[in-house]
Amino acid sequence: MNEDLKKKNKRNNIILLIIGLLIIVGMVVGLGIHNRNVANHAAAVQFNKTHFNPNVKINGVQVGKLTVKEATDKVNKKAKNLVQLKDGQLVYHYNTTIKPIDEAEMQSFFKKQQTTVANDRTYQYTTRDLSVAQKKLTALKKATLTYKLNGKNYSLKAKNLLNDVTYRNGGKYQVGDSSKLTAKLNQIDKAVSTLHQSYQFKVPVGNKIKGKTITVKNKTWGWGVYVKKARRLIIAAFTKNQQTLDGSKAIYGLGYSTYAHGYGYSNHEIGNTYAVVSLKKQEVWLIKNGKLAVHLKDVVTGTMEGSKGDQTPRGVWYIHYKESPSTLRGTNDDGSSYASPVKYWMPFTLSGCGFHDASWRTDWGKKAYLKGGSHGCVNVKPSEIRRIWNNIKKNEPVIIYE
Repeated sequence: MNEDLKKKNKRNNIILLIIGLLIIVGMVVGLGIHNRNVANHAAAVQFNKTHFNPNVKINGVQVGKLTVKEATDKVNKKAKNLVQLKDGQLVYHYNTTIKPIDEAEMQSFFKKQQTTVANDRTYQYTTRDLSVAQKKLTALKKATLTYKLNGKNYSLKAKNLLNDVTYRNGGKYQVGDSSKLTAKLNQIDKAVSTLHQSYQFKVPVGNKIKGKTITVKNKTWGWGVYVKKARRLIIAAFTKNQQTLDGSKAIYGLGYSTYAHGYGYSNHEIGNTYAVVSLKKQEVWLIKNGKLAVHLKDVVTGTMEGSKGDQTPRGVWYIHYKESPSTLRGTNDDGSSYASPVKYWMPFTLSGCGFHDASWRTDWGKKAYLKGGSHGCVNVKPSEIRRIWNNIKKNEPVIIYE
């Protein structure tokens, strides 16, 4: 019995010893693990002071666990640093000529994501320049504009008309392909331009201002869309989110000046002040503010028979300028040159046709123009020329008809 009890106590003592040893080992191991965890935590905290947290991305480039310098270098090598509005969509590219970020900017992102302990949260940052470009191009994508021209409104949308736009540092838009906008403006020009257009117009008969209806055709009179300038103004309006644009700021004309003529005028865009010349009747009418100011029944126009180059050109023109005195120079039919002094000169074509006095002329008959007319000008008697001079101004329309 005693022997059994001794054996049992001995066994229990061994067990207690083993348990004690295990406890001691466990404490040692636990202390080691604790110390290791403390060390790891301290190391992580220290690491996070100089390195990005895991999963951080700058411009889509993974920079987790990199220093500011390492992240800067990597982003500048791999980031999609250029955003483009392409056919209505934002498209991203990498441009080797552009560094999207410097260390100072990267440091600011580092401070934003920095934590005191390691973590696996995802951070996504976009560089300042790319962020600004995104906002600008997103706004441009939504831009709409009402283009007002001669009483008509055209709704224009940037996303449909601008094929290739980027936004760079310094606030500059760069438009690569604007062919759709150009095509749209050409379409509008074709619909509204009055240059070289034919239309019905009432000309005087006797002392009646609107005596009969004829068909006339604009030559230098009229206007069209100045596509290049209009394109520039519309792009600027889109980028400024401007709601409307006055199309009359980008129109042009032909002849002596490139200014538009007749835009917004009444009476088929001729207005109420104009000159009319009838070749068949050899008469001139000056209408001023809707009233008959001058009616001459004995002018002589360009020679009708023989060389067609001497005929007074038909169509709607305008007075280029007024000069007094002046010397008219040109070439006769036989090839010789002439220089004819006149007191009053009012040209309306680039080829040298206009109103002037003709002191050398002796035949003022109704048929003088058939074989013995001028070189294309409208000859006026010296005694009557001042009536033309005093009642006509630069840029006023001149209608020449058969």
